[in-house]
Amino acid sequence: MGFEEIPHTADWSIQVWADDLPGLLAESARGMYWLAGAELAESPRKTRTYEIEGPDGESLLVSFLTELVYYAEQENLGFDDFDIRIKDGRLKVEMGGAPLKSLDKAIKAVTWHNLKINETARGLEVEIVFDV
Repeated sequence: MGFEEIPHTADWSIQVWADDLPGLLAESARGMYWLAGAELAESPRKTRTYEIEGPDGESLLVSFLTELVYYAEQENLGFDDFDIRIKDGRLKVEMGGAPLKSLDKAIKAVTWHNLKINETARGLEVEIVFDV
């Protein structure tokens, strides 16, 4: 599993890979926070549950990351612990995190630009473009 920044003309973009879809979502969240330079406070720890239904992995990914952007903007929260379950198009995430201690740059939105989850030799891969 992993992620890396890739050059993009106007926005930020990362390539993410993992063995399965839950891993891809968790690694995408970690990559998004890394790109934004997010640093979590040590305490108090917070938990949230997020559930949504979607027609495909791409929809679940965008919805999940958009929810994390919302938490950062509205509640000043970031997350570093994810228990992700997907069954029959339904995503359920139990996540743990803390208040954001610092954030270098806010991500405005998760885009659909060229978003496609692909099966590759290293598992599932996706390129995600963020509007900043």
